Amino acid sequence: MFKNTDSRYNMEEMKTLTQVMQVLDQRGYTIDFNLEDVSSDSPQHLLKSDPERFVIDHVYRFEGDTDPDDEAILYAVSSVDKSLMGIFVNGYGISAETVDSVVIDRLKKREEL
Repeated sequence: MFKNTDSRYNMEEMKTLTQVMQVLDQRGYTIDFNLEDVSSDSPQHLLKSDPERFVIDHVYRFEGDTDPDDEAILYAVSSVDKSLMGIFVNGYGISAETVDSVVIDRLKKREEL
């Protein structure tokens, strides 16, 4: 099952994580914030070291019908000035990564600015 906070998309049109990732890529969300990049000026490092510079634009949740391992949350994330845009994927429930959850907890939603 797919749930989202982005009213621009019909939930019936996109049912998979891959489909949503492709649409977001076309809309400029090209950075994969899950990648571990060691350089201190990389977008991945900036998100984790200074999350106050970033906001969550949209949230997409995927629920596994039978397998809890299929449960994931995709966040469309951008810098406050929109110069950096990308995606951040995490599990939820028992599959959530602790470090990733801490980063996401520090981000605000764009409508909260």
